[in-house]
Amino acid sequence: MVKMAGPEKHIEIVVQQLNKFNPENESIEHLLDESAKVLQTLNVTDGAFVLETLAGCIEYKPLLDIVVNAFFVRDGKHCLFSERNLYVVICYLATFQLEELGLQQFSRIVKSLDIAKMHKFLRFFFNVLNLSTWIKDEWSQIYDSLYVKENWIDPLLGWQPKIEQLIKQLADKLANRVTTVKTSTVTKPKEFDLTTPKPRAIPIPEPIPLQEKHQPVPQSTYKPPKEKQHLQEIKYRNRRRAEIDNVPIKLNAAAILREGALYQRKMEQELSRLESLLRGAHDPSEFLEWQKQMREKDLEQQLAEIECRRLQGKLSHEEAVLARHNVIQENKKKAELKREETAELMRQYAEKRLEEEKEMRELVEQVVEGHKNVKQARMKLQKYKRQIVQEVSEESRELLRRALEEKEEKLRKRYELIQQIRAIESLPFFRNKFVDLTQTAGYGFSGEMSIMELRERLALLKEAQKKAEEEKRDQIIHEKQAKEQLLLDKLEQISLFRAALGRAAALKQEEKKIKSQLTEGSVKNERVLDLQKKITEKTMERKKQAEILKITPQKDGAGPGRSWESYENSLQEPHWKELEESREQQFKMLQNGLMSRETAQKMTAYQAARIGATSCILR
Repeated sequence: MVKMAGPEKHIEIVVQQLNKFNPENESIEHLLDESAKVLQTLNVTDGAFVLETLAGCIEYKPLLDIVVNAFFVRDGKHCLFSERNLYVVICYLATFQLEELGLQQFSRIVKSLDIAKMHKFLRFFFNVLNLSTWIKDEWSQIYDSLYVKENWIDPLLGWQPKIEQLIKQLADKLANRVTTVKTSTVTKPKEFDLTTPKPRAIPIPEPIPLQEKHQPVPQSTYKPPKEKQHLQEIKYRNRRRAEIDNVPIKLNAAAILREGALYQRKMEQELSRLESLLRGAHDPSEFLEWQKQMREKDLEQQLAEIECRRLQGKLSHEEAVLARHNVIQENKKKAELKREETAELMRQYAEKRLEEEKEMRELVEQVVEGHKNVKQARMKLQKYKRQIVQEVSEESRELLRRALEEKEEKLRKRYELIQQIRAIESLPFFRNKFVDLTQTAGYGFSGEMSIMELRERLALLKEAQKKAEEEKRDQIIHEKQAKEQLLLDKLEQISLFRAALGRAAALKQEEKKIKSQLTEGSVKNERVLDLQKKITEKTMERKKQAEILKITPQKDGAGPGRSWESYENSLQEPHWKELEESREQQFKMLQNGLMSRETAQKMTAYQAARIGATSCILR
């Protein structure tokens, strides 16, 4: 007979089934079948609610365990662990069924249970701090964080004010339930009638001793010590002494030979130039001057091209920012369409869920009818199993007999083999062998010799090797002495050339300083001005779009939100530093006379072009 039951009865059935369920030895389908038998006394609606709640508690067990375990650790320390599944069911209803049940039905379920337990658990679970922090983080480790926030955390936070009112109602009921205990009159003891002691005399205060006048702080405390000033002067003199031009540098053999060859080549070139002038050759100074002017002109054009490439890169950057703003607007439109599609899918999912619930009810009815024919099927199955056991036992006996025969045959053969091996080992043999070191082994190899002859030949080879090593050692000593003498000659020649070049460099120092600053200024032409004008227009257009989209620039950092300008500057900084170091090195080489002015200008133009090309590629 179908009867109506209260919500506490439904919750009690779900808790009982969860207590019986063991996932290691029992499947969910079997649990639902057993639960269907228990629910035969309930109507269809109550049975569906119990089955859905039971299945949901098992499906979302990892999420529910996180909350319930934390409750027992923090607020539920004094709660019984045997009532753990009760809190699991309440947590499931509050998280996944609150929208369907409604606040009134959920309040009726909660109030039908123990008020103190429900008050303590709901106060813990619907705490805004707990929901927004560790519960959200723990659930996000199992499911997608965005899905957790939109489908579970945000709805719970939306229900929190109404649930807070329910918690206050439970607290009021708890306060009214507390009854005052009637206290009985307690006998109050009386003090003994003893002699009162005399009051103590007040002691005379001792005079406070006067402190001695302290000495003033010496003025030397506020002045820097003289030793520090003396050390600064010594440091300054040492720095000035270390900044002289002719610093002695220790050279190795390769550096000495390389520098000597360079000066020798320069001397030969100068001698050949003087000889050609003596023979009546023309002085190429006018041609060199014209060539120098043309190279300066080419250098200016190269610098203009570099500036144009840099401005083109900046212009392309502004165009890329505008394109990115357009993509953001398109993404907003796509997101709006995606939200509409999601709403449609949720509606379809709700319809599908209703159809599945209907199919589940029909399946429960079919399972109940199928249990009636289970007994006959079990009898047939037992009969079939007995027949199979008889056939298998006969085959196993035959196989066991054959295996025993094969095992006996292998043991017999092994025993015979062991007897043969023992007979062979029992035969005597001679262990001692006499060796004659003056005779050969007699194997018939070409070049075969005795051990004594081998020892004599090895002794002769050692003597010949020792003699060759002594001759090689003498040869190395002679070569080393000759090389040292050559290096001394080269060092003397290098010192003479350095002195001459230093005197020549001092006369042309002012001219070289002017030439070293040729590439510092940037050349402006019409093309550069036109590009700068376009960049200004694109920048203004980008700022207008940024104001429309309300895009706030992020701070510079290593993350993905770093601005393009900071990224570009961070990449260009080492290139500019490298260019400055190369210019300083070229100036030093020009000052020492180790490089011509034309070569220095080529290297400067090459470095500037390389820096500009790298910047364009990066943009």
